[in-house]
Amino acid sequence: MTMKTDGSSLNKIRNTACCFMGLSHILYLKDYIKGLLFAAIELLFISLIPFFAKKINELITLGAEHPELHIKFRDNSTYMLIDGIIVIAIIAIFVAVYAISVKSAKKEYVNYCRTGRITQQSVGESLNNAFPISGLAPCVIMLLLFVVVPLVFSIAVAFTNYSAPYHIAPAKTVDWVGVQNFKELMFGGTGWSKGFAKIAIWTLVWAVLSTFTCYIVGLLVAVQLTQSGIRFSSVFRFIFILPYAVPSVITMLVWRNILNGDTGTINRTLKFFGIITENIPWLTNALLAQIMCIVVNLWAGFGYFMMLSMGTMTAIPQDLYEAARIDGANNGQILRHITLPLVLYQTMPLIIMSFTHNINNFGIIYFLTNGAPVLPESTGTSAGGTDILVTWIYKLTVDLQKYSYASVIAVLIFLVLAPFAIYQFRHTKAYKEGEL
Repeated sequence: MTMKTDGSSLNKIRNTACCFMGLSHILYLKDYIKGLLFAAIELLFISLIPFFAKKINELITLGAEHPELHIKFRDNSTYMLIDGIIVIAIIAIFVAVYAISVKSAKKEYVNYCRTGRITQQSVGESLNNAFPISGLAPCVIMLLLFVVVPLVFSIAVAFTNYSAPYHIAPAKTVDWVGVQNFKELMFGGTGWSKGFAKIAIWTLVWAVLSTFTCYIVGLLVAVQLTQSGIRFSSVFRFIFILPYAVPSVITMLVWRNILNGDTGTINRTLKFFGIITENIPWLTNALLAQIMCIVVNLWAGFGYFMMLSMGTMTAIPQDLYEAARIDGANNGQILRHITLPLVLYQTMPLIIMSFTHNINNFGIIYFLTNGAPVLPESTGTSAGGTDILVTWIYKLTVDLQKYSYASVIAVLIFLVLAPFAIYQFRHTKAYKEGEL
């Protein structure tokens, strides 16, 4: 027997479910197990409202200074900020569960109208139907607490004055300052803003050059090894991939010693042969150090793109090359009109990923130059001529304890990289075919 869905009854079911979680299941749908479970969740939430209100208030105020108290009894603004964000996350989970309960009540009423009877589920049936949600819930909660909450905390710090020496918890409290940090760092006209501008520009230049130099050289080497008939090409492949396979921290420290201006192997060798008389400041001159960063990164990274390009070229049908040679095309024309377009089509997403990786490529810069040399116009900010934004963030947090400025930079990096990540995700096969 099929019944027509009654609009007034449906509204009644929905309104009752909105008034109290699980009430519609108990009063009208006779699904006592699910209704009592939903009701227990809301009762637990109601009992915790005073605790939640306290934490939300602490999130808004971030505590008050009490110099008369011992330091461990003072308000800790950092803990208050974290606790407040966690409470908001718990409230968001509760709201989601509340919405699920209302949707469940509407769905069960529609099923009742379709079948003409109320189906009372056993405990086993209820657990079986709830298995998808209960199975995913731990993953969602863990993701929320260990990914979303730290991310929101990092963003929130950008809108506070959490920095040394006057606002470090628990000795001192932290205050909300709005977008003041963004204005000071980007438009302040001080050493901070000058340092940020130079490092931001160099970060983009570094990301572009380090990505495309490795890609172009890797592609050219791959073409030579696959299409020039070089003997023992497998040996060359093994040699060229070694710099990428060795941990970068080791190779960068070796290069740092080789390029040392006073005792480095290169300067000593050039002096021995009489080529130079004065030491070349490979890592102490800002421009020269930046060039060396790109060159050393090229040495360490082109092997990855070489192997990637060779793998892509093996999928190109040999008939295309044979037809092109029959038509009189030379090697340069074959490379330009056949190899490059097909390889680029396959590897473009990986180029984008490599670009985003190089923006945050901490190891190459930090272990090779440590960001040196220091920018003279940004004295006191630890900003260096070869620093990229991520290495400067490290210095701001570890050395200077300027957490608010470091958070601002992290937020700006996120805003730059997020479009690339979204683009990469939207062009995956799983997204296009709706397999996620």
